Amino acid sequence: MSGTSEGTGSAADSIRSAITERHPAVPAVPSASPISASSAAPYRATEAELRDYRAAFNAAHLAMAVVDRDGYVVAANQAFAGLLGSEPHALVHRCAADLVDLAAEARTWAAYQEVLRGRQARLRCTRRLKHPDGHSLWTEVTLGPVPGTGDVLLSVADISDRRDLQARLRHLQMHDPVTRLPNRTLFFERLSAALEASSYEHGGGTGRIGLCYLDLDGFKAVNDTLGHRVGDRLLAAVAARLTQCADQSGYGRTGGHLVARLGGDEFALLVEDSSGTDQLADLAKSVLAAVQEPFDLAGQRLSVSASIGVVERSTAGTSATGLMQAADTTLYWAKADGKARWTLFDPERNAHRMTRQALSSTLRPAVERGEFELEYQPLVDLESGALRGVEALVRWNHTQFGKLTPNRFIGIAEEDGSIVQLGQWVLRTACRQARRWQIEQPSDTPVFVSVNVAVRQVWDSDLVGDVAEILAETGLAPQLLQLELTESAVMGSAGRPLQALQALSDMGVRIAIDDFGTGYSNLAYLSRLPVSVLKLDGSFVRGFRYDEGTHPNPADETIVEAMVQLAHRLGLTVTAECVETAGQAARLRRVGCDTGQGWLYSRAVAPDVIAGMIDRQVAAGPGQLDGPAPHPLV
Repeated sequence: MSGTSEGTGSAADSIRSAITERHPAVPAVPSASPISASSAAPYRATEAELRDYRAAFNAAHLAMAVVDRDGYVVAANQAFAGLLGSEPHALVHRCAADLVDLAAEARTWAAYQEVLRGRQARLRCTRRLKHPDGHSLWTEVTLGPVPGTGDVLLSVADISDRRDLQARLRHLQMHDPVTRLPNRTLFFERLSAALEASSYEHGGGTGRIGLCYLDLDGFKAVNDTLGHRVGDRLLAAVAARLTQCADQSGYGRTGGHLVARLGGDEFALLVEDSSGTDQLADLAKSVLAAVQEPFDLAGQRLSVSASIGVVERSTAGTSATGLMQAADTTLYWAKADGKARWTLFDPERNAHRMTRQALSSTLRPAVERGEFELEYQPLVDLESGALRGVEALVRWNHTQFGKLTPNRFIGIAEEDGSIVQLGQWVLRTACRQARRWQIEQPSDTPVFVSVNVAVRQVWDSDLVGDVAEILAETGLAPQLLQLELTESAVMGSAGRPLQALQALSDMGVRIAIDDFGTGYSNLAYLSRLPVSVLKLDGSFVRGFRYDEGTHPNPADETIVEAMVQLAHRLGLTVTAECVETAGQAARLRRVGCDTGQGWLYSRAVAPDVIAGMIDRQVAAGPGQLDGPAPHPLV
């Protein structure tokens, strides 16, 4: 240790203390001393012990140096000097921070200053240093106080091998073993980093990001028929083509890109700093064409296609989760639209999907909370103008979306099964209201109520039992209840549905086929069904209308007249839907149609409006409406 004096003792004591700290087996107080540690005077090492300390310090394989409180090297061992390509004595009085690059980061530099001042006990950090032979090495730098001296012991461990091993392990952890592409973990790490970096940039990039999310159409069939080994080869070949497409596109701020396999047959191409949807569309087209080219896999020729969801948007306000949700939704659209295509994210279409999801999640609780109500649309005798019945139409008073008509939620209710619970509520409410009209507005011909029934209600519930129970509970006569089922649901019915319809008909309940003429139109089967009413679909009635000088198609009238005659010969009555003009009503009356329903008479209205119509009809005399109802007619 040519840089320090043996007699002064400051550096020697620091070395001794440092080695004692690193090697606790070296006693700070001789074990033979009878004096307790709490009362003994400070121990001074002998010359022999100091020589041992210095020898151990210099011979240690761990690079070490003692640094004073001003940050200058007091002593350095041979390993430390060799690490820096110097001699120990040449490092004395050198700035330690410069030797191991502690000032490169503000946080590390501040922590180092705290250690020197004795305000922080220890600092550990990783530094990349330049070796004298020219190569770089990773080191772990540790600093801690030397007890009783005010100095700091600095040690430097070469962790290059450990870093290399960690890098190899990370590569294995972050890459897919089949395709060698980045996996889902690395993809999301890169995506999050790109979004975060963009939020801190000021004019350095486009501020936009794009994603092509794809999966292979029918890949499962390849695995099932040819085996997973061929499937893996196909995935690797697809990965190579995707990478080639991305390389040829030459996008990104440095031409960089990320092609990743997210799992199964799903891949993603991330475009940082995209220039717009045109760029993503071009990339999607090239990927689609590349994947559709046949693959030759060890003598096996395969042809596949892909479906691609494309999302391009501003990074502002975009999260990794939100971007992936949009991409996944768009990929689903591409699949649903026929596969082998790319589809661009559509905010309006997504808003509709989100609304549908929101309705689906709240529909069943809404029935329990009483958010539904019924409105009623008159069914009018075309010959006399008398009110014969009403159709009950359900409305949902949604807390977020306002009043919703059935076309917004009935399909959802049928899908998730809540139609059974909702249908029971509608049936009970409509029957109770019809009975109330019968009591409060007595008439020789009380109006009947027509209720729509979904085919799932027949399969998933005891519809016959429900109807019998509700009629008994409300006191409504079976003849004043009409159940409407769509033509597609009724035609071809067998087994339980047919038995249920027959039981209801035997009970006295009228069965009507709704939207007749748009479904199977199995006329031979119609004669065997327990049906009493046909409701002509509005598309036929609209053909009766004169608009701006255009004349209706004579074929429409011929078809309607034929259906009316057929129904009458089978003993059925016919109701025309969507009657909007007096001309339509006159022509329907001429061909023999029995009742009409539509805006010509009234929109769907509240129960009290129907009560007023009944009162005026009773006051006017048997079977006649006394002029227009007070409710505005359209």
